Amino acid sequence: MPPLVTISIPVFRCEDFILKCLESVRTQTYKNIEVSLINDQTPDDSVRIAKDFIQKHQLQNWQISHLDQNSGLSVVRNKGIETATGKYLFFLDSDDYLKPNCIELLVDIAEKTEAEMTVAQLECQQLQTGQRSICIPLTSPHEIIEGNVAVMTAFARGELVTYAVNKLILTDFIRQNEIWFVPGLYAQDELWTFHMMLKLKKIAITKELTYTYVLHEKSVIHNRNRRHFDNWATIIGHFATELKTVKDNEIRNLIRAHIVNYKTMTLVMNWKAKQDSDEWLYSFKLYQKYPNLRFTDYFSGSFSASVKKKSLKLMLPPQIAVRLFRWMYYR
Repeated sequence: MPPLVTISIPVFRCEDFILKCLESVRTQTYKNIEVSLINDQTPDDSVRIAKDFIQKHQLQNWQISHLDQNSGLSVVRNKGIETATGKYLFFLDSDDYLKPNCIELLVDIAEKTEAEMTVAQLECQQLQTGQRSICIPLTSPHEIIEGNVAVMTAFARGELVTYAVNKLILTDFIRQNEIWFVPGLYAQDELWTFHMMLKLKKIAITKELTYTYVLHEKSVIHNRNRRHFDNWATIIGHFATELKTVKDNEIRNLIRAHIVNYKTMTLVMNWKAKQDSDEWLYSFKLYQKYPNLRFTDYFSGSFSASVKKKSLKLMLPPQIAVRLFRWMYYR
């Protein structure tokens, strides 16, 4: 019998999108699926829509769980991990939808390769225009990445993706390694993926499109503010904690490179969100208390020229840094 796959879907303020999401799951070509809908005390009609959908189609292996209070996406994701009974776990957000062969394709690859995590390409769709693009590309040239150093190298180079959705992961692997989402974070996928990468020994990759990520006016990507900027600094703090505890020097160097890249990426995102020098400087000063490259790292072949340049910019006096950043990225 083909392995059971648990699809975990958060339910919160998604009444305009959830029907299309659920229909994309119901019509999957792969049938051995359980669906775990987790209600984060949504105030809208999402739960009623889901209940009616389940009843209409007499879906036996679909259930809705209710959190006692609104707790945020991290707690919802953790509930999905706790309650999953499938061999594999797949996260799907309620405003997105799947290609018909998504789960069948991922299961086939996972079973053949025995990968702990199998990931495919997603596309972004602008809700208002319908325009589609590969907005977050999987750039790894490999179909299989084996060995933790190889996994972390690809991650630090930005060749893998940091969202939690559209990944088929062995449920027992997550539980045994205690890879939980940290409650209270708005960019929880970034940190969870980082913790995942520290443990993974085998990833399978396909560039086939399996998932549509819908961008709309309520999407987080369009509504970033200081709480998100603080959140990014908190995540960097978690990276820095792992840097202190990891003993393998090669992995430590990869974590340090990732910190530099993450700081730079989020500073760019900060400016795109607000185009406010004061807000940018606020984050830049927060970041300065976390590690960059050390003096000796600039003479090491363990770090690319790009990472070395980024690290130097992050160590500039704030007023010079903001001018240089704007000139480099927003000319």
